[in-house]
Amino acid sequence: MADQRTPRSLIVTLYGAYGRTPDGAPLAVAELIRLLGALGVDAPSVRSSVSRLKRRGLLVPERTADGAAGYALSAEARQLLDDGDRRIYDRPAPRLQDGWVLAVFTVPEAERHKRHLLRSRLAGLGFGTAAPGVWIAPGRLREETRHTLRRLELDPYVELFGAEHLGFEPTARAVARWWDLDAIAVRHEEFLAVYEPVLANWLRDGGGSAEDAYRDYLFTLDAWRLLPYADPGLPAGLLPPDWPGERSAEVFAALHTRLRDAALEFVRPPVTPG
Repeated sequence: MADQRTPRSLIVTLYGAYGRTPDGAPLAVAELIRLLGALGVDAPSVRSSVSRLKRRGLLVPERTADGAAGYALSAEARQLLDDGDRRIYDRPAPRLQDGWVLAVFTVPEAERHKRHLLRSRLAGLGFGTAAPGVWIAPGRLREETRHTLRRLELDPYVELFGAEHLGFEPTARAVARWWDLDAIAVRHEEFLAVYEPVLANWLRDGGGSAEDAYRDYLFTLDAWRLLPYADPGLPAGLLPPDWPGERSAEVFAALHTRLRDAALEFVRPPVTPG
C-alpha cells in the first residue's frame, strides 16, 4: 500500500473504512470524487489513482445498481483489508509466553528477485533481524505470517520455527538489536503530535459535523494503519521506559470509536424522496 496522505493511500483507506459492503457493491466514481474531494484531493488525482489501483488488481470496474460507473474491491484487495483489520483494530496484549517465530529463507539464484520481495514482506509484517538471514517476530504473528506467505506464493522458500530466547544477553537488550526501536518510537510520537490534539478537540467541543468526523477519521486511519506493521507489538517488559506505542494506540482507538460511525451520514447521505 502507498504512503499516507497520498490520493492512492486515501482511496485504499476509504475502501477499508466504508467500502466493504456485504454484497460487494461498487463505489460510484462520482462518490469517490466527492468523498476524496472532502479530503482535498481533486478529481484528476482521484481518477489517476483509481487507474493505478485497477492496474495493480486491487479495484475492478463495475456498474452501480443505478448504472453509474464505479469500482469494487477485487477479491485480493478485500483479503488484504480483512487481514489488515486484525492488525489495525484487534491488537491483543502482547505476552512474553507467546515466544517468537523465526523465518529463514533460501532463494535459488535464478529467482533472486524474490529475496528482496521476501525481505520487504517480512519487514512489512513486523519482523526484525536476529542475525543475517534469520528474521524474528513475536509468536502471535506466526499464523498471519503463514497466511501471508502462502497468499503471495512465497512459502516454498521459507522455513518457520517457533522459538524461545535462551540467551546469552538479556532479551530486552537483544530486542533493541533486532528492531530499530528509536525509529518506531518516533513514528508513534509523530502520530501523537498530530492526532492527540484532534482527539482533545472532539472531547472538548463535543462534536462537529458528519463531514468533520469523516475528514478527521479518514486522516487518522490513514496515518495509523501502517504503524501496527512497523511496530511488532512487543511486551512492555522488553520496551524502553515511557514507550509511546500504548498511548498512540489508545488515541487511535478513541478516535475510531468517536468518529467512525459519526461520519456515516456524510459517507452515505440519506436519499431524499423524489
